[in-house]
Amino acid sequence: MMRYLGLSMAAAAALLPVTAQAQSRPDQQAFFGLYKELVETNTTLLVGSCTKAAEQIAVRLKAAGYAAKDVTLFAPPGHPKEGGLVAILPGSDASMKPMLLLAHLDVVEAKREDWARDPFKLVEENGYYYARGTVDDKAQAAIWTDSMIRFKQQGYRPKRTIKLALTCGEETNEATNGAEYLTRERRALVDAEFVLNEGGGGRYTPDGKREVLALQVGEKASQNFTFTVTNPGGHSSQPVPDNAIYQLADALKAVQGYEFPIKFTETTRQFFTAMAFAKGGALGAAINKLLADPTDKAADAIVSQDKALHSTLRTTCVATMANAGHAGNALPQRAQATVNCRIFPGETVEGTLAKLSELAGPKVKVSANQPIRPLAIPPTLDPKIVGPVKALAAKHFPGVPLVPIMSTGATDGIFFEALGIPVYGVPGTFVDPDGNGTHGLNERIKVESLYASRDYLFDLVKAYAG
Repeated sequence: MMRYLGLSMAAAAALLPVTAQAQSRPDQQAFFGLYKELVETNTTLLVGSCTKAAEQIAVRLKAAGYAAKDVTLFAPPGHPKEGGLVAILPGSDASMKPMLLLAHLDVVEAKREDWARDPFKLVEENGYYYARGTVDDKAQAAIWTDSMIRFKQQGYRPKRTIKLALTCGEETNEATNGAEYLTRERRALVDAEFVLNEGGGGRYTPDGKREVLALQVGEKASQNFTFTVTNPGGHSSQPVPDNAIYQLADALKAVQGYEFPIKFTETTRQFFTAMAFAKGGALGAAINKLLADPTDKAADAIVSQDKALHSTLRTTCVATMANAGHAGNALPQRAQATVNCRIFPGETVEGTLAKLSELAGPKVKVSANQPIRPLAIPPTLDPKIVGPVKALAAKHFPGVPLVPIMSTGATDGIFFEALGIPVYGVPGTFVDPDGNGTHGLNERIKVESLYASRDYLFDLVKAYAG
């Protein structure tokens, strides 16, 4: 879920000004047509169709020269609108395992009455493209598709087979997930040595300079929990202390007041080491203290003032939805809330459930919502992956520092990692410090960012494919 980078840092190197990049080349104009069609195809869970988007992309791939046998449309049984696509560009060296380009087609719901513009019409204003999915994740889906089309049109024959998987269901925990379906039911179709996915990217400074590039190496797991309180209720004219809403509120306040312990992975330790150097001062000193002693409460208080750093240090849980009562003049018989947790690598759903139950107390039932998905398994910082990322970043984004990050969100990479296939969130797509409205209102991407990312990722795929 590219939806947030979780980065808040100052560059230790020189910062380059962003320059406008128009759709001047014919290949850019062709890409824009693909991107616009994909963005304007509604792929929300409630009223949209990922299947329609996948079918449109299949038409474009076949028009570029892909044989029917190399383009597979699929839909999980019973979910005709939640389909996807797998496309394959065969390699010349059978000894090299394939690589997989992964992106999701579905987007978060968007209500027209809430947005300043129609969320499903691509609008260009002040150097940005606005619409739902302009970043998450249709930018990457369009770039991957465009790369596959350009490879075929240019007659490029990679040594390593390149696979493209565009799936549905990533944005909703309870939805049928296309990546899970492929790894469970059609593994041979998507089997690969490694996966390039969302979750990395880049970040601009508030004044629009490129600040930092990020390679995502590991992520948290997303898990919803339900808090439920039941009560006989009664007439509101005779209140009693035993009130379901109050009990639920007390439980949620207990969750709000609890901090899960600080943990480090290889990736986050490198990330925070770079952060301490870049930030310096009191914050840099506090980070170094935490690296030496994760139980240092005073240092934690300083570092955790930054919400992104706070989330990168630990498991987090937050109330996201609540529903209670049945009448305005009756004591509540039921009060219920959803708590969303982002679980740190190495921790478990069961352990998180036990802690939430302890915090909620005996009068509140806490349960883990289905489906319970695999937990993320952080890949290694493999030089074969990191090397091309760094070399091409120096070419495309000279002077911009590159750091490994752990995504505080969650992606479909977990299903491949569960099979032992490492997944990396690629750099390239720069976003503003506010996250560009991803998952929220008026989602946008800087035009310059989209086209610069397209060029970088095209070269990166070729570097891995040989």
